[in-house]
Amino acid sequence: MSKKKKIIKRIILALVSVCLAAGLGVLVLNFIVIGSTRSQVISVDEAAKLEDVDCIIVLGCGVYADGSLSPMLNDRLDVASEVYSKGTSDKLLMSGDHGTLYYNEVRAMKNYAIDNNVADSSNIFMDHAGFSTYESIFRAKAIFGAKKIVIVTNTYHLYRALYIADRLGIEAYGVGADDIYSGKSYRAGREILARDKDFVKCIYKPDPTFLGDEIDIHGDGDVTND
Repeated sequence: MSKKKKIIKRIILALVSVCLAAGLGVLVLNFIVIGSTRSQVISVDEAAKLEDVDCIIVLGCGVYADGSLSPMLNDRLDVASEVYSKGTSDKLLMSGDHGTLYYNEVRAMKNYAIDNNVADSSNIFMDHAGFSTYESIFRAKAIFGAKKIVIVTNTYHLYRALYIADRLGIEAYGVGADDIYSGKSYRAGREILARDKDFVKCIYKPDPTFLGDEIDIHGDGDVTND
């Protein structure tokens, strides 16, 4: 084998080794996030037995142009309604993206809860700057003063949200909605990378995009109305 071919072979082997190591690292961090939070994923009935829960936080996702909910968000809110009806907490915190005048997840979420007689408006808070899972959880503590929470989202998403809460010093439990929608494999792969990203982010704990004045989660939710 010529010297040139040997060099090329070594370069290829080195690149393969780097790729394998990177892939292994991605999987290891993913398993750490899931494994360290699995016991915090509970049922609706188990959530009802918790005491002194500051709020049930519902993590937002897609809303259509007419303000109607995507099926995934609708199901998250249905699960949150069950948790709320069991008396887990008397406060709901809707956290999502309201980054423009024309896109408002949290208003759609609050309207849904009011229209379906889940809770009085005064018991429903909106976090308009929950632009990511990390920011929603960070702001739940920093802005709303929540120290013990129940997170409602899809189960595959719960592990990451719970891990973030643990790293930020929040006592957190999660109740999940099933992922029954098309594109499940894509979301599963994307979530692995998102878990790794937030694992690293939780080491540095950067501030979210916006902070702002503190809002007492035990007060009147209507102060967050837009």
